[in-house]
Amino acid sequence: MGLGPPKQYLPVGGRPMLRHAIDALLASPRIEKIFVVIAAGDSEWSRHDWSSAGSRVEALPCGGATRAESVRNGLRMAPGLGDDDWVLVHDAARPCLPARALERLLEAVAGDAVGGLLGVRVADTLKRGDAEDRVVATVPRSGLWQAQTPQMFRRGLLLRALDQAGADVTDEAGAVEALGLRPRLVPGDPRNVKITFPEDLDLAETILAAAEHAA
Repeated sequence: MGLGPPKQYLPVGGRPMLRHAIDALLASPRIEKIFVVIAAGDSEWSRHDWSSAGSRVEALPCGGATRAESVRNGLRMAPGLGDDDWVLVHDAARPCLPARALERLLEAVAGDAVGGLLGVRVADTLKRGDAEDRVVATVPRSGLWQAQTPQMFRRGLLLRALDQAGADVTDEAGAVEALGLRPRLVPGDPRNVKITFPEDLDLAETILAAAEHAA
């Protein structure tokens, strides 16, 4: 992003992006605890007031060099979790998670033998480019989904998948797929955007303002 503090602490609508992501999870009474994996040397967390979240939110200073390592460390460090407990992994950079999408995931996956994730069917025509940004192929979009978070799996299964997949896996579902399993795809929401570029901050503010107005 090139905007100073770590991306998850950048202000969106006057509050840290991370706070919006946490609040989206706090809104569901079915989620008992939120563990926020932060870097061991993170000095930004303590500069913000998280007291209104109460005891449901706890920071774990065990972040790793990759997403997979951070999730794996968090699963091991989080107190009170059993291998059969459901765990949802959510990106701090997704501050606009709609409540209905979260509830769809919880409903659809709670009885699943594998687990699952939110996703949005790909609607646009996809092009594969080369190193010179020239089109080399048109990719059929039939059956393609854009993966989102949260991604929901039982702790024991997810730990085993991450241990075997290594550091290169880009999401939890990919690690579980590598075990030969097939996670369930649950329709997400296009508003559940991931903040990647500076202009995405304006989009997130617009989405959050519209959701607040509708409420």
